[in-house]
Amino acid sequence: MEQNAPYLPLGMLTGKINMAQKILVVEDMESVVETMRALLEQEGFQVVVARNGLEGLQAVNKERPDLLLLDLILPGLDGLEVCRRLRRNPETAQLPILMLSGKAEETDKVVGLEVGADDYITKPFSPKELIARVKSHLRRFQSASPSNLLRAGGIEMDLDRFTVTIRGDPVSLTAKEFQLLKALLEAEGRVASREFLFETVWGHDRRTEVDSRTIDVHIRSLRNKLSPEGRRIHTVRNVGYRLGTVPDE
Repeated sequence: MEQNAPYLPLGMLTGKINMAQKILVVEDMESVVETMRALLEQEGFQVVVARNGLEGLQAVNKERPDLLLLDLILPGLDGLEVCRRLRRNPETAQLPILMLSGKAEETDKVVGLEVGADDYITKPFSPKELIARVKSHLRRFQSASPSNLLRAGGIEMDLDRFTVTIRGDPVSLTAKEFQLLKALLEAEGRVASREFLFETVWGHDRRTEVDSRTIDVHIRSLRNKLSPEGRRIHTVRNVGYRLGTVPDE
């Protein structure tokens, strides 16, 4: 069974596309919670609240929200750690996360974005700005077409964002490595010949010993970067390569 299922909010899982979108607010300050609850409910959102990081993680799994408003400073697990854990989990790696903080320094914003937050909002925030950002990220998430996501095991490729993640963790690939992995993912377990890969990735319809070695070098580099998922790339002797459903031993 595939373990890298895409994150889907409860409304999409049940097929109730028109049901009120659910926002999970993870915040320990009551005044901030009530302010956000009033703003969001006025806009027609369903609001769920968690008071600390651990409760927030549990609420994501239970409630399957459409978007998470996550405070940076929380009792127990802080917002950064909550964000890291959600991004490492393939089932929640795509959940839109907006981080809230009273820290306005640029370094704090950078750290928040680096651990995987989609946006960073400084307190005190403008009500109009908060609602605008929430709606913007919800539109972006809902407009992402499943056909633009390619997966195999823990590997996920987003063709819209040109990103590759391994169980939620980003992987840096060169343009050629990205195109090579894309070709293997699109083959869906079938063998991709060297001729096909060279024509698809390099744009040539010929094959020489130099061309063959070029592909081998890029495959080796790709395997290393995808480790341990790189072991899914099987060598089919004298033919080409195949991205298998199980890692090569």
